[in-house]
Amino acid sequence: MGGKGPACGTGRRPAAYAPVIVGPDTVDIDALVRAARGGDRGALDRLLRHQYDRMWAVCRRIVGNDADAADATQEAMLSVVRGLARFDGRSTFSTWCYRVAVNASLDELRRRRRRPALDDADGSTGVGDGAAPDPGPAFDLRLADRLRLDEALARLPEEFRVPVVLRDVCDLDYAEIAETLQIPPGTVRSRIARGRATLATWLRNQDPDDDRPSDRP
Repeated sequence: MGGKGPACGTGRRPAAYAPVIVGPDTVDIDALVRAARGGDRGALDRLLRHQYDRMWAVCRRIVGNDADAADATQEAMLSVVRGLARFDGRSTFSTWCYRVAVNASLDELRRRRRRPALDDADGSTGVGDGAAPDPGPAFDLRLADRLRLDEALARLPEEFRVPVVLRDVCDLDYAEIAETLQIPPGTVRSRIARGRATLATWLRNQDPDDDRPSDRP
């Protein structure tokens, strides 16, 4: 690592931390964590590579665009490195990484709100980086669906977006999400249900203005 996190100067995933393709039974995460905490830099590098794709997915869905996701993922990876010695094993390492990624993403959203809004005058939703390219004749409709979902997620309030992402993108169960977000499981269920309902309404091209979720009972 040389004291540096993955280079994230562009909106693309850093090539140096492209995910390592491994089977589910070929990586002993606990052993890698122990080795990395003991100073094994190779184990640390492999551990980060193994977690990168999952952390990127969390950051991308929460912040809503590639450039901010790159920054959030970089900060999350650095936080993992800095905090590894304090990881106590009370949760799984992956759950801990999700929590780090969520916090980095929320920090990035707070920084974004403090920046001048330069691209809202044209009615942009803030999703993506500029105009969408011409998809050409081979355009996959599944990609269009994914882009619509990304746009809808970006509009969803943070308190609903984060648990929906952790459940439907990361496939965490309700107890893991409650642990990650430090909120009661019942609140997790409520927010996911209301977030999903709002997304479904938006994706049916209905007017969402009167359907924004509320966390009030």
